[in-house]
Amino acid sequence: MQKILLTLFVMALCLKGQAQTNNERAVKAVLKAYKDKLEKLDTSGVSSLFTTGAKLYEGGSDEGGISGYLNHHLGPELKAFKSFTFSDYKVDVTLNGDYAYSEETYGYTIVLAKDDSQIKSKGVSTSVLRRTKDGWKIEMTHTSFRRVK
Repeated sequence: MQKILLTLFVMALCLKGQAQTNNERAVKAVLKAYKDKLEKLDTSGVSSLFTTGAKLYEGGSDEGGISGYLNHHLGPELKAFKSFTFSDYKVDVTLNGDYAYSEETYGYTIVLAKDDSQIKSKGVSTSVLRRTKDGWKIEMTHTSFRRVK
């Protein structure tokens, strides 16, 4: 009887670990999809990565919801870029039930369309994602950066 209980316990731990691994991959896929859209200078479909009431904070400012951020901040910014590339990208994810907490660190280089000048920065983003019936969605994100010389 003890062997059966031990076997069931080990199987339960394995299944829980597998579920966490799948959820972690799913969360990372959402974050990667957002990063990939930025690198493509494309905001189409980005709203679908966020919950309806998502909040965005950047550089000490409350950017509001995703549609306002795309229309009044990120969209116009990306139109001024010739390219936007990330480097040294790392992401850590912590799962807690239907929520995930992420920390992304990265470097990035922006080339401006008007004169091909470059802006190099290091950044960090922290996000809260929530599991919804449609999959993992970003509920809150905060980004900050500093220029690199």
